[in-house]
Amino acid sequence: MRTNIVLDDKLVSKAMKLSQAKTKRDVVNLALKEYVESRERKRILEMFGSDCIDPTYDYKAARAGQAP
Repeated sequence: MRTNIVLDDKLVSKAMKLSQAKTKRDVVNLALKEYVESRERKRILEMFGSDCIDPTYDYKAARAGQAP
């Protein structure tokens, strides 16, 4: 998707140095990817302890390739 945005030059420069990105496009894409991954991890942590897994699920059978 093409778009025109105004970015903070100092922030972009710092991000490019830290990430070793070669272009502004690369650093923006990397930042968006890391943002999405961070939010997805948060959702997974929020689900912890919410009883999403069936208590009768046999993980040992699943690891052995056996049908439930």
